[in-house]
Amino acid sequence: MKVGIQGVKGSYHHLVAQNYFESIELVECMTFDELTRSLVNEKCNIAVMAIENSIAGSILPNYALIDENNLFITGECNFNINHNLLSLPNQDINDIKEVHSHPMALLQCSKFFIKHPSIKLIETNDTALFAKKISDNKLEGLGAIASIESAKMYDLEVLSESIQTIKNNLTRFVIVEKNIVEKKHFTKASLKFVLDHKRGSLASVLNVMSDCSLNLTKIQSIPIIKTPGQYAFFVDITFDKSDYYNKAISIIKIMAQEFKILGEY
Repeated sequence: MKVGIQGVKGSYHHLVAQNYFESIELVECMTFDELTRSLVNEKCNIAVMAIENSIAGSILPNYALIDENNLFITGECNFNINHNLLSLPNQDINDIKEVHSHPMALLQCSKFFIKHPSIKLIETNDTALFAKKISDNKLEGLGAIASIESAKMYDLEVLSESIQTIKNNLTRFVIVEKNIVEKKHFTKASLKFVLDHKRGSLASVLNVMSDCSLNLTKIQSIPIIKTPGQYAFFVDITFDKSDYYNKAISIIKIMAQEFKILGEY
């Protein structure tokens, strides 16, 4: 199975793929756009994509990538992200002049670096990628924020462990495929809908969900660029019985201007 990830070996996407699947052939992509293209062009069979973090919030561009490319969510994994400051061996934190990492990792560790104002923070495409670069090029005075697995993989030293602002730092990853995968049994769904721009339209849909015993676990609004002032809503719902779900879907389809099932899993 060819599984696409954003990043390289040692990245959190790689760790999720290893935990979720028994045996994989890794397809490394430097950006989420590249990851999406790889899936659409069938360079990989399945993609692992971060969608939400407990500190930094939703990754809105990834919602758009899934929607615009008509991809289908077939699973999810909540993974504990433990950030560490890595460097070449035999260095002290006072030797570090710059730290390079993914923007989300830098954001999640912002309070740690307040205590080290002399360190310059620089954004890169991936956490593990710069750890690999430090190792390959023997770059002294530079640090990376990455996993413990990256430190082991690239022979780096851990200068400081667990530097994220909030220790319980969960990222939700979704498993994405190009085609709809029919499942006989599922208890969660991801939906997208657009409603009339009038008072009470969203409340009416939420009432339908409540009346049909659906549990709303996530709601995210994203502006519709072509229609200023109007929003698309992305929601996750859980349920005990598929009959309740099917009834709610049939009603919401009638109420919505636009409706799409993004995944059932």
